[in-house]
Amino acid sequence: MEPRKILSAEQFEESIGQGVTLVDFNAPWCMPCKAQGPILEALTKQYEGKATIAEMNVDDNRETALNLGIRSIPTLTLFKNGKEIQRFVGVQSQQKLSSAIEEII
Repeated sequence: MEPRKILSAEQFEESIGQGVTLVDFNAPWCMPCKAQGPILEALTKQYEGKATIAEMNVDDNRETALNLGIRSIPTLTLFKNGKEIQRFVGVQSQQKLSSAIEEII
């Protein structure tokens, strides 16, 4: 199961609007982003029906990344009902991300 792909600013707003959403801001050429991929897939399975795991390509969505102050990738941001709760920069372990999600579910 793969994370939901966010393709536009409108989809981004819709994705983070309700519930708990973890968004991975990445790019296809980014090697650390590729390393984060299998962890996100595992989290997608783990939190099916409880939280949304999503990803957004910063090359295709520069304005959204700029508005959020994303300066390096991967950056993973945890939202609840549209509000940013926590931000992680760099590759993160499944355990660390899972703990952060559990705290706000």
